Amino acid sequence: MKVLLVGATRGMGRSLARLMAERGDRLFLLGRDPDSLEATAADLIARGAPSPVGTALCDLEQSSGFESALDAAWLALEGVDVVVVTAGLFGTQEALEADAEFRQKVLAVDFANTIELCEQVRPRMLADEGGTLCVFSSVAGDRARKKVVLYGAAKAGLSRYLEGLDLTCREDGLRTVLIKPGFVRTDMTAELDEPPFAAGPDEAARAALRAIDRGTPVAYVPPVWGLVMLIIRWLPTWVLRRTNF
Repeated sequence: MKVLLVGATRGMGRSLARLMAERGDRLFLLGRDPDSLEATAADLIARGAPSPVGTALCDLEQSSGFESALDAAWLALEGVDVVVVTAGLFGTQEALEADAEFRQKVLAVDFANTIELCEQVRPRMLADEGGTLCVFSSVAGDRARKKVVLYGAAKAGLSRYLEGLDLTCREDGLRTVLIKPGFVRTDMTAELDEPPFAAGPDEAARAALRAIDRGTPVAYVPPVWGLVMLIIRWLPTWVLRRTNF
């Protein structure tokens, strides 16, 4: 496959890119740090990805750069079969409430700008007779909870958009794969208390790759989080008011 990855220099994105490299997929990376992109590309080639692994700068905080970055990827790969977006920002509820600038950045990156990137990908893939658009959201968007009011709201909006895109475009050949990770051990979660069913990035990436290959519309990674969130979605509101999770 010819795969464009946004966010492959760390965390689950890096683990997923490595799995794709090991099976020989052609890869192109978008990110905001040129040194990290170069190092990641070299690592992926060493793991089996066909050379070259192209790179281009793309910052989810700056939507003005999306078009040129996507142009570079489509030109280098001569068309794209799969686009994977794992990049995003996280902030605790306390941090987001206390810092308006940080709050606006997280809401923009995790909701509006990620959707804008997808909207620029959508016509390109439809013009190429389809493909797979895989975007990582979060279980935080499944149900309002005290600890993730703002972050969860952004992810809830992103999830609804992706579900709607799949309803609209799958018959035309564009498969949307919505990945909902539970708690995954990455730099982003290093300072948080670890809940039950926490997973490493490699485990989450393997589950995500299965969903991409199958075209699964919505996939929880690891899969146990599907059951966890089913229970949480059915909890009465009065229970959530009395708990703090």
